[in-house]
Order: sequence, then structure tokens, then C-alpha cells
Amino acid sequence: MRHVSLSLRAFAIGMAINLTGAAALAAEQNDTALLIQAARQAEESLRQNFTNLSFEDFRPSPIKGPIYQANAGGRILYYAPESEHILFATVYDRAGVNMTALAQEELARRRLAAIDPAKALAIGPSDAPVVIEFTDPDCPYCRALDRFWQTKATEGKPVRRLLYFVSGIHPQAAAKAEHILCSPDPEAAQRALYAGQTPDVLLQCKAGADKVAADAEAVKAMGISGTPTLFLEGKMLSGFQQAEIEAFLDEKRRSQASP
Repeated sequence: MRHVSLSLRAFAIGMAINLTGAAALAAEQNDTALLIQAARQAEESLRQNFTNLSFEDFRPSPIKGPIYQANAGGRILYYAPESEHILFATVYDRAGVNMTALAQEELARRRLAAIDPAKALAIGPSDAPVVIEFTDPDCPYCRALDRFWQTKATEGKPVRRLLYFVSGIHPQAAAKAEHILCSPDPEAAQRALYAGQTPDVLLQCKAGADKVAADAEAVKAMGISGTPTLFLEGKMLSGFQQAEIEAFLDEKRRSQASP
């Protein structure tokens, strides 16, 4: 009888294991079916809402969970904490509106409210398109940008640059900025320094030192972390993005030429 009892018990345990395995398999198959159905619905929604695009492939992404928007040094990015992904992306809504650009423009407007353009060092004709520029005399990209502005001026595309000096990156930046601000001709001094012509003795003056300190406060208030940083009528550009600047200048010329 004991042998039969053990056999029955083993049979019962085996049946329980089989039933548990079957239930788990059924649940897994159900989850798979739901995922497939959700993917089909998502693909159908994508094709219906974005009819101007042609899609050749559609599959699950590695991103999981909610996605949040963040600002990193003036650049909008997106973060998915569940899967620990950062997305450097441009987000559009179904109407084709660039939501990332709108977020960047809003950020730029908030930052620009923290400065007074009248306190910037102005270089260039007063009737030219205005560019707000955060710059560093020892930044190689700032120097390249300066050469670019001079080339554009010779092409008949001058701009009015409102300069703020960033002095916290390179050790001699503050002294060189003060030299420019203390010079009888700041524009000529700026051009010479950015061309690599550093004088043996840098000029010093209280007004220049105060302006460098005020610019440092503006940099802090604006959250500027790199140079050059430009604001083209509310649009912020981090770095020397020549194509974006060319597009801005071309658009300004077209708007001025139109009746």
C-alpha cells in the first residue's frame, strides 16, 4: 500500500507540474499575442497619421517605459529611465510640427530674458541682422566663427554681433576680454586678438574688468557651458554650426528683399 501511495503522490505532483507549466505557457502565449496586436495597432496608427512618409520596416525599439524631456547645456534630449536610454532626437507631432525645436525656442526665450542686450559689446552695422554671441578669445571655434563673419561681411551679408565674453574656460580669456573692452577701438582689438595677434601687454581698466565680471554673471544666468553659443532671433545654436548660420542669413536676405 505504501508503494501505491507513493506512486499516486508522484503522479499528483507530476500533474501539478504539468498544469503549472501549461498555465505558464498559455500566459506567455497570451502576452506574445497581446504584444503582436499592440505592434500591429501601433504600425497602423503610424501609417495613418504620417501619410507623407513611407515606412519599410517596423519593429519594437529597445526603449521601455515613459520618456522624459531634459535640457543639457541648451540642447533638448529625451530620457527613458526604465531602459536607461538617452535619445538625441527630433520629435514631430502628427501635423509635422517640430516639438523639439519649439522646446528649444522656449528655452532660448527664457534665457534671453536674463540678459540686457544694451550691455553687450556691439560690433557691426546697426541695421544688420542681430546675433547674440557668447564667445571666448582663446576658443578656436570662436576664432573660426570670427573669420566666417568677416567673410560674410565682404559678401554683403554683415551682421550686428552683440558679444558677451565667456571667461571661465581658458585661463587667459578674462584678461584678453578685458584688453578688448579697454581698447580705444574694441572692434579692431577684438579682430586682432581673434586672429592670434596677442600684444606683449594686455590693457587693463576698471570698466573693462567690471564688464568681464558682468558677462560672467550673464553666462551663469544663461546656463552657457560652451563656446561659441549663438542666439539668432531667439534660436539658440551651440557651437559653430555654419549651415544653420548660412540658412539664417539667407532667410534674412529673402525677407528684406520681399516687398
